[in-house]
Amino acid sequence: MAGVLMMKGKINLVLVGADRIARNGDTANKIGTYSVAVLSKWHGIPFYVAAPTSTLDLTLASGSDIPIEERDIREVTHFQGVRVTPKGVKAFNPAFDVTPGSLIHGIITEKGLIRKPFEKNLKRIKA
Repeated sequence: MAGVLMMKGKINLVLVGADRIARNGDTANKIGTYSVAVLSKWHGIPFYVAAPTSTLDLTLASGSDIPIEERDIREVTHFQGVRVTPKGVKAFNPAFDVTPGSLIHGIITEKGLIRKPFEKNLKRIKA
């Protein structure tokens, strides 16, 4: 639905949250956030992250260092306790994805808007 609304010009800005932000501005958030960021880029719509400075983890160089929780595969292979996929089917069930800082226009915190270059400006705001 997000893509259709963007295509129709019904969205002019995207604002999402974050669970963790790496030093380079890569941001972990609920699964699907990365896809919305890519759609935003494609449609020329600014994409912002709003998060408290407590989510900044400057010990992590990039999003590839952010541990991503994987949930029980039964959330995908079962419905109300009953298997809905054939036995042996494997599933991947991450709870979060990582949006590269290159797709993010700015990070909004209680200390204000952080712009690129994120590595420099995140260090400054966290100090």
